[in-house]
Amino acid sequence: MLLSFEEQGAQLVEGSFFDHQSLVDAVKLVDVVICTMSGMHFRSHNILMQLKLVEAIKEAGNIKRFLPSEFGMDPSRMDNALEPGKVTFDEKMTVRKAIEEAKIPFTYVSANCFGGYFAGNLAPLGTLVPPRDKVAIYGDGKTKVIYLDEDDIAIYTIKTIDDPRTLNKTLYLRPPKNILTQLQLVEKWEKLLGRKLQKFSISAKDFLASMKVMDFAGQVGVGHFYHIFYKGCLSNFEIGEEGEEASALYPEVRYTHMDAYLKRYLRLQVVQL
Repeated sequence: MLLSFEEQGAQLVEGSFFDHQSLVDAVKLVDVVICTMSGMHFRSHNILMQLKLVEAIKEAGNIKRFLPSEFGMDPSRMDNALEPGKVTFDEKMTVRKAIEEAKIPFTYVSANCFGGYFAGNLAPLGTLVPPRDKVAIYGDGKTKVIYLDEDDIAIYTIKTIDDPRTLNKTLYLRPPKNILTQLQLVEKWEKLLGRKLQKFSISAKDFLASMKVMDFAGQVGVGHFYHIFYKGCLSNFEIGEEGEEASALYPEVRYTHMDAYLKRYLRLQVVQL
């Protein structure tokens, strides 16, 4: 991936989170920092690794905008999140606090659900491709969820970096056509597939009970899915003055609708081993 960036004209600069000066030197070469490191906190607490980047940006003193690695649920609205997944949001808020205390210009991006993990599989946890016979439905399947094509997330992110309307605010990605219930998402796949799927419901109680036999990473995933598909944490609030909505700010972006996103999966020939 990095080599493909270089082929398109990007200049690669080597740096390390374990070498402070290398971070400072890299930061001094740019105007904007976008951090896209993994948010998988159970892998060496990557989220808090960004504190080292905050220190480098603070020392360099030249950055006009910093976009930390968030790109999911808005952590400022997840005070009541279930354990152990709550640590994800707590750590993101720790990074936000450091950014704001250092008076670094910022934009936070709440991109909601990446299509590759939440739409392409019709949402069941632990799968990556859409089923062709039966599908698990979370509760009644009518909770509104927001799905995004990964390329669209990147486009909206880049558009915000020098936009004064998003300075020191949260950018929420809520393209209207992609605010769908799980049942609506399944219906789009059924229409493409040309047949109905067998559906079975998983109650909130049974879904949470599945955490008992999972490792730490699985428990975190269950907690996050619970808040998205049962509690509606992505769509159960209005955007206030602290935020902006991406598709309203940038109507020229022709974002990918989820029926078009799912269409690519029709070519897959899945062999179950």
